[in-house]
Amino acid sequence: MQKINKNAVLALLSLTSLVFLLFQLYYYKFYLSQKNGAVFSKVRGSQSGQDSTRWHVVRKFLGLLSSHNIPVYLIDPLILGLVDKDFEQIRSSPDGPSPECKYFCAPRDFTTFALLDKTWKHEVDLFRTAEKMGFQWLKIINKDPRLDGMDDLSGIEIPLHYIFKLASHAIHLVVFYERSGNYLWHGPLRLKQHMDRKFVPFRKLHFGRYPGAYEKPELLLVSIDDLKVQIPKNPSSFLEEMSHSRFLECRYREARAFFQLYPDDASLDAVEFRKKAKSLLHLAALTLNNLGVNFWLSSGTCLGWYRQCNVIPHSKDVDLGVFIRDYKTDIIPAFQKAGLPLKHKFGKVEDSLELSFQGEDGVKLDIFFFYEEDDHIWNGGTQAKSGKKFNSCFHASGVDVVFQKFHCSIRPWVLESCFSPFDMTGPMHENRRYLFPKFTLCWTEFVELKVHVPCETRQYVEANYGPDWKVPVKTWDWKSSPSNVQYNGVWPVDEWDDVIQIY
Repeated sequence: MQKINKNAVLALLSLTSLVFLLFQLYYYKFYLSQKNGAVFSKVRGSQSGQDSTRWHVVRKFLGLLSSHNIPVYLIDPLILGLVDKDFEQIRSSPDGPSPECKYFCAPRDFTTFALLDKTWKHEVDLFRTAEKMGFQWLKIINKDPRLDGMDDLSGIEIPLHYIFKLASHAIHLVVFYERSGNYLWHGPLRLKQHMDRKFVPFRKLHFGRYPGAYEKPELLLVSIDDLKVQIPKNPSSFLEEMSHSRFLECRYREARAFFQLYPDDASLDAVEFRKKAKSLLHLAALTLNNLGVNFWLSSGTCLGWYRQCNVIPHSKDVDLGVFIRDYKTDIIPAFQKAGLPLKHKFGKVEDSLELSFQGEDGVKLDIFFFYEEDDHIWNGGTQAKSGKKFNSCFHASGVDVVFQKFHCSIRPWVLESCFSPFDMTGPMHENRRYLFPKFTLCWTEFVELKVHVPCETRQYVEANYGPDWKVPVKTWDWKSSPSNVQYNGVWPVDEWDDVIQIY
């Protein structure tokens, strides 16, 4: 009898110890790991427990969103870059278990997903569930630029970014909004004064330093590391788009101040011209986009966007810029097929190329081709009657430069006199020119169109129109009015048939 009691006591003690051990493991895994950043247990094939933490956080986050029927897609550049290398294998692989955690276990501080605003409205319920699952969260809001206009600056704020943090990993959820140019836009990530700037390492975020503009992506449902997730159908294209996605808003506040000084032309002619210019710009954008030719708003069209958020009614044409490296022989036939006959072709691909197409009722489309040198960018112009060549030159520095056979002594931002390197006895002609560094391209929205403009817009505008660009000028001579124009010789007579073509 005494022996039986002893065995029973030993069995009871063993069972109690086992239950206590299981409780400790549960407590460590689901409480301490979340509170103190400890790691989860490994998934099969992972190289370290820390790797597995990222996988578990992503899995838990996707489960959270699935329980609330919130569709998201992966836009994390690190993971998409890894996925792109194995894309065909991932697309064709069965849904069975993965031999290792290769993608979501990759070292990183964040995993980034995208959310379309119109697919989700009930954030309070999501936050409550997230907190029950151990997530901490942060919501970043800012003003809605879609509601701004010439008549009103609304100041209404919308959610732009969410951060969900669990254990030692965070999820960055970027909110995308559809805009009138039929594209997706996300806003900048700007923390309010009261927000915790140590919540996560914000400087490491891939999205939010600037606003961004994207085409609507086609999505593909795939299995990555045993997790079902939507990704862009063409990851490499999305990553390329991401690298050139920076977006600039129209400056409505400055435009309203401009119109207070110079009331807008609301005449019937002005309204009609703007309507035709908008139509012509949309057609030009469609034609060049179909050819894969990058372009931007240039000259007076760029000035209209930057100064008054609209087409300048007395400009009488639409101006676009294209880098000569993007020139394609299909450009002329493509515009002719679109119903825009060639009006003139000046210069040649190697030097000062310019195309002009005839739009509706006398509205012209001018395409200027830009040439890149080591320290400057330039485009050319030709006077048809004389064969004279002119250049607009945009420099990157305030030191002496050699350009187009002229040695130019310059001080920062202003070119004063040009001398021939072969005859240094005096100036060939007096000329003032405003300088700016080589420009990059940003997206903007103009007349309901997603279109490029120079990111360094002010310098670009000042190079063409000088420091008084804010003052409207209705009489403009392209050969003498621009502050950055310089005479550049004469085309040889025997080349005129090729470099001066008027239709």
